[in-house]
Amino acid sequence: MTILAFSAAFIPAFAQDVTDVQQAAEQAAAAIAEAPKEEAQAVKPVYWTNSVLTNINFSQLALKNWVAGGYNAVALAGNIDANANYAKDKMKWNNRLQLDYGFMYSKDKPIVQKTKDRMYLESKWGYATPVQHLDYSANFSFLNQFHKNYDYKTPDDATFAKYPGDEPAAWKAARVLKSDFFAPAYITLGIGVDWTPWDWLAVNFAPLTGGIVAVSVPELRKTYGMALREAGLDDTVGANYRSARFQFGAQLKIDAKWIVNDNFSYTTQLVLFTDYLDHPFTKNRINWDNKVFWKLAKYFALTLSTNMIYDPNVTIPDLGHDGVQWKEFLEFGFTYTIATKKQ
Repeated sequence: MTILAFSAAFIPAFAQDVTDVQQAAEQAAAAIAEAPKEEAQAVKPVYWTNSVLTNINFSQLALKNWVAGGYNAVALAGNIDANANYAKDKMKWNNRLQLDYGFMYSKDKPIVQKTKDRMYLESKWGYATPVQHLDYSANFSFLNQFHKNYDYKTPDDATFAKYPGDEPAAWKAARVLKSDFFAPAYITLGIGVDWTPWDWLAVNFAPLTGGIVAVSVPELRKTYGMALREAGLDDTVGANYRSARFQFGAQLKIDAKWIVNDNFSYTTQLVLFTDYLDHPFTKNRINWDNKVFWKLAKYFALTLSTNMIYDPNVTIPDLGHDGVQWKEFLEFGFTYTIATKKQ
């Protein structure tokens, strides 16, 4: 009887406790279900990608009692290669700025000599056509230098006699001006199509390309093919030449970039231009630039760059006519890259 009495008293109480627990669980579940849900934060699309590659290169040569000969020398050079690219839906806009500047001092010439000086800006807008990998495009470029460049000639005896006791002045008097800011400057705008079959290759053809060649320094205008203002003027006087020449023609530009890994890359650009207004398809301007970049350590790299120009309108003084112009730089020094982080 005692057991029956205990069971009769305990079982209803236990059942009530179970019921209370179930109700509490149901209320908690309902509260959780009704609680405001946190929405997953959407990833913001990135339309711009940017990068800036900087290089600073220094070299020094010191000799003492060196029988084989030579001169003490120091050189400093730097360059910046900056890119800012935009892409959204069917539209693309790529921009690249290259700046190069360098100078050296050698004991055999008691003046500072500039070794490199170049500014090059490219801007290309594109809009996708119905054809895969083919875009309508507008291509702008600007090529110039920061300030005066010289050919450093050795002074003759008469020049040294003119500046007694002032050797640097004699060397400065003997140097020959080759270029200056906006002398020359090349400004080009082309309308056409851009074909990018692979990430590493872009071929731009602009059958409607207008360009201006500007030469602000009168004594350099004849060298860069400027026309006389009027027939019969003295062709030895620089001021008698026009300061700019307009060109209208077709341009083919090929860009390629091979990235072997994070430390080694090769870029090349070939530009061909023919002027419809001046012997089309026979007098063609050619520009070919190459750069090999090899990162040897975290902050140090080896860079090989070349620039080739052939312009039938430019007279090379040493030749007396046009010809191929060539420049090469092999540099080792500090490097640092700033780039948009990958998402």
